[in-house]
Amino acid sequence: MLPRGRLRAMGAVALLLLLLLLLLVGFFLSSRDTEYGLRAAATLDGDPCGSRNLSASSLQPLLPPKCELLHVAIVCAGYNSSRDIITLVKSLLFYRKNPLHLHLVTDAVARNILETLFRTWMVPAVAVSFYDAEALKPLISWVPNKHYSGLYGLMKLVLPSVLPLSLARVIVLDTDVTFSSDIAELWTLFAQFSGVILMRLDRLQQIGWEEMWKLTARRELLTLMATSLADQDIFNAVIKEHPELVRPLPCVWNVQLSDHTLAERCYLEAADLKVIHWNSPKKLRVKNKHAEFFRNLHLTFLGYDGKLLRRELFGCPNQLPPGAEQLQQALAQLDEEEPCFEFRQQQLTVHRVHITFLAHEPPPPRAHDVTLVAQLSMDRLQMLEALCRHWPGPMSLALYLTDAEAQQFLHFVETSPVLSARKDVAYHVVYREGPLYPINQLRNVALAQALTPYVFLSDIDFLPAYSLYDSLRASIEQLGSRRKAALVVPAFETLQYRFSFPNSKAELLTLLDAGSLHTFRYHEWPQGHMPTDYPRWREAQAPYRVQWSADYEPYVVVPRDCPRYDPRFVGFGWNKVAHIIELDAQDYELLVLPEAFSIHLPHAPSLDISRFRSSPTYRDCLQALKEEFHQDLSRRYGSAALKYLTALQQSQSRA
Repeated sequence: MLPRGRLRAMGAVALLLLLLLLLLVGFFLSSRDTEYGLRAAATLDGDPCGSRNLSASSLQPLLPPKCELLHVAIVCAGYNSSRDIITLVKSLLFYRKNPLHLHLVTDAVARNILETLFRTWMVPAVAVSFYDAEALKPLISWVPNKHYSGLYGLMKLVLPSVLPLSLARVIVLDTDVTFSSDIAELWTLFAQFSGVILMRLDRLQQIGWEEMWKLTARRELLTLMATSLADQDIFNAVIKEHPELVRPLPCVWNVQLSDHTLAERCYLEAADLKVIHWNSPKKLRVKNKHAEFFRNLHLTFLGYDGKLLRRELFGCPNQLPPGAEQLQQALAQLDEEEPCFEFRQQQLTVHRVHITFLAHEPPPPRAHDVTLVAQLSMDRLQMLEALCRHWPGPMSLALYLTDAEAQQFLHFVETSPVLSARKDVAYHVVYREGPLYPINQLRNVALAQALTPYVFLSDIDFLPAYSLYDSLRASIEQLGSRRKAALVVPAFETLQYRFSFPNSKAELLTLLDAGSLHTFRYHEWPQGHMPTDYPRWREAQAPYRVQWSADYEPYVVVPRDCPRYDPRFVGFGWNKVAHIIELDAQDYELLVLPEAFSIHLPHAPSLDISRFRSSPTYRDCLQALKEEFHQDLSRRYGSAALKYLTALQQSQSRA
């Protein structure tokens, strides 16, 4: 628990400005006293309409120096808020002209998500610091609160307890606001209060903010019993007793879209708007005179391509994120005239990654549990419901989507009774960038987020046997301590769109004999699965070992800490083959399971396979990647890697 004395040690400047800026984003408006809230938070001179906003131009301050660092603090907890904050940050980045330092007070869920997101977003001149929300809970847990945000809705009261001592000014925002102007304009308004701040400094030092809000809260709770608007109730009470603490601002900086505000009084035209605050539980469904306009503004940023915000601030000192300079140098060395330029560029692309895009409940720890791992794009979304029916266990799925497609996916899941009921499926959005499908990068994202001891490495267009989840766990338990085993799940395919899925191995063999099923890719790529030895599998009663062979690419169950996929393989071709080679090179034993099976369903060919089939250049580039892969194998495994190179050469000579 943080020491109470630290609050005073921060200095009164930070306290006053924190309190002031909490007001700016609307934390003081109360549905119990809406008229007072508008008067206090939305005007400069006592006029309830803000002198019709005094027109924003009449209060337009000079912007801060171009490279001055602006500090923003946000409390963010859980999966939904982690999505909301991205839209807020997009609107900030779109208009900003200054470096930003984001101070994020998060729970463990939000921190895990946002650390990955900002690391992979790689936005220049944006620093991010994280603070543990758990450390603040003891400071506010004594306050009864009925607000849906829970304890997190009270944390702005004690933000000074966690922010750095050196921080003199900070703008505090809710996750549900959308900027329509440069945040530097808001930051500049600090300068207008310098004289008043000095007067308040002495007063705050004498009174003490911590004692002030706690005393007021205890007195208010005698009649309220519990806060209904979280910290807003307490801030409102403090303001009523100490109105001198607050310097009101034009309400264009907090156009609130809740049911009890008169937002249209804040502005005369769209150009006046600065910050839109979706502070109603109805969010985008709120009823408002200009609700459609505000929704469209919000939706613009919701679907805006985040990679376009990776803009440098010209004229400011180099503020590239970690790894960005090396990446720029590597990209600069590429020859755009080289035939395989697209492949080289795609390999170097750092995709934004939003892990656990939707609410997720991790599976309880079980020694032999297994997670299905796969990747997909928007055109395979329809496979998800069938997959959920076939696989009742945990899943980790990476989706390759645009920002706009991510919102379509969210709606798809929320409106699907099957998908919305499954909380053990973790969806990870990898945002689209580049012309080639980064298949192995997607697989690695999904694999890294699996939480069970074992993983079933599958593809989205395969449906596992209904009993596969249970049988895999039983097989893993029977194998005991054989950690370096790769359990092969035999793959089959049907060419029929209407297909009665077999409930057992016996039914599958009947369909196989009738010609309704085939071994996977037997007519196009037989070497890919031939080593599974399907004739032997028909009669097998126990797992049996098979040897690695050139181009073998079975679907396997392996420990979660298995080797990752080689990210150089993008688009179509050899992405699984290279991974099986890596498993074999690390002495994984390939064991075929006698009752397991998975069936590939027909679908239209992907763009990448179409390019592979039609373009000699595409195939030449894939060949170059294979050769580079074998060179790397030789460097890592020495003479043991010779068998893979020999097998590749023999395979090429047969082709």
